[in-house]
Amino acid sequence: MSDSLPNYPFDRSATLEPPHEWAELQAGCPVAHVRLPSGDTARLLTRYDDVRTVLTDSRFRRGGGDAARVSTTKDGGIFARAGEGTDMREGEGHMRWRRLLSRSFTIKRMEAWRPRVQVMADELVDELVKWGSPANLSAGLGLPLPVRVICALVGAPSADQDKFARWSQVMLTLTRYSQAEVEEAYREFDAYVSALVDERRADPGDDLLSELTQISDSEDGRLSHQELIATVRALLLAGHETTSNMIAVMAAMLLSERERYQAVIDDPELIQGTVEEVLRLDTTLSVIGFPRVATEDADLDGSVVPAGATVIPCRPAANRDPRRFGEPERFDPRRANAAQHLSFGAGAHYCLGQPLARLELQVVLGTLVRRLPTLRLRDGVEDLRLRKGLLSGGLEDVWVTW
Repeated sequence: MSDSLPNYPFDRSATLEPPHEWAELQAGCPVAHVRLPSGDTARLLTRYDDVRTVLTDSRFRRGGGDAARVSTTKDGGIFARAGEGTDMREGEGHMRWRRLLSRSFTIKRMEAWRPRVQVMADELVDELVKWGSPANLSAGLGLPLPVRVICALVGAPSADQDKFARWSQVMLTLTRYSQAEVEEAYREFDAYVSALVDERRADPGDDLLSELTQISDSEDGRLSHQELIATVRALLLAGHETTSNMIAVMAAMLLSERERYQAVIDDPELIQGTVEEVLRLDTTLSVIGFPRVATEDADLDGSVVPAGATVIPCRPAANRDPRRFGEPERFDPRRANAAQHLSFGAGAHYCLGQPLARLELQVVLGTLVRRLPTLRLRDGVEDLRLRKGLLSGGLEDVWVTW
């Protein structure tokens, strides 16, 4: 059977539009067999309710070494390695980790970062304006802003942002990097964070890593050294790579149909709703997401997923399910249920950093419409290109003019 399976991720005819297979599978085959880049097979889920079930139901756990390999590297990709050497992946160990981290990512604490993020965004837009139009929005704003934020959050020197960007790309390889390059990135990253932990232990500052180090050094030893490294790695990948990509995607999505951008200029109250619709409608990020493995036979839409099978809950497809969102292809910043999208996951693994990601996107959009009201794509939407070979997806350079 596997010889005739479709390859996933699917190709698409338009960069910002979903592959036609998503809607077709939603309508007729919501639990579909596909072949991953590694050559392994999995079951792809495209309906909202099925995807949410898999994300929230304890019968489906995050994939480990026995899951289908995703990437072409020997280790099968970051999902097989996430949290290795710790008990952070699932169950009580994961909940313990979340309880320790959640206090640092409340909406209130993240809102306190808004002025700092605003200063960073204004500085980067100042640089764009200084260098003049046209400009690469991905390189000038999308990449550096989240890296600066995450460096400030964990207490890493901002001068090291290029290292962070390199390590995150290699760790998130799908087909682009070799196993040797992956191993080198992990070694370099782990050594870097270990040294940073030692520095913060000796001289704590007002940053998250210092806070976590003190937890690690408390009497009950609730965070081990390896857990600290895995935590910083998770923050780097979730807090930098995906948000960097999302800034570029947001600009492309709004400027490709410029009345969307103009609407926010005319009514800045639409910023929050616009960000939620961008998150809901994006098709370029995390099309593989976090695979799950069935721990027992489970029924999804009348199809039995056997124990041990790997499933791919496709969140971008679920976000366009007409069973959940009326006229799902329509961009509507006033959509009442837009925030029900699954872009940040659901359940026990719901993204801890989503308040910060939302804040950054809101700040970026507000800054752009205020500072660059004449912003436009330099090229046509047909010239936009997907980033390929990385699990994080996204777009290649997004050039703008004003």
